[in-house]
Amino acid sequence: MEVKQLVDEIRCSNFSDRPTQPSNTHTSASNDRILPRAFKMAPKKNTKTSDSINAKLALTIKSGKVTLGYKSTLKTLRSGKAKLIIIAGNTPPLRKSELEYYSMLAKCSVHHFSGNNIELGTACGKLFRCSTMAILDAGDSDILNTNPQ
Repeated sequence: MEVKQLVDEIRCSNFSDRPTQPSNTHTSASNDRILPRAFKMAPKKNTKTSDSINAKLALTIKSGKVTLGYKSTLKTLRSGKAKLIIIAGNTPPLRKSELEYYSMLAKCSVHHFSGNNIELGTACGKLFRCSTMAILDAGDSDILNTNPQ
């Protein structure tokens, strides 16, 4: 009889010092099921700003002058013709710092694109990857006037 009372006490007692869930799980908001940490959803990206940047990039590609790629971007920075540099999110840190240094010398602004090089190439309307690009003339786009971030 005493064992049964102890079991009932254990079931009814509140273990405040123990976590209620294992550390590698979380509960979903829609229903209180316990899901493994691997199924946790990624944070939602700010699509409004990325869509507006993509639209401005597409207009700049159509009506303005741009150079795509690391080597040609460095050449335009050295010559002082670049007005804006766009760097993809997954560009290696050494290349990023080199481009930022050259753009500081050329007094050119830099925008860090939120997507990777595949998404930057797609935003430019190309079928290949593009890690960096320089805008020489914006054309009909107002990408130079507004802060892209």
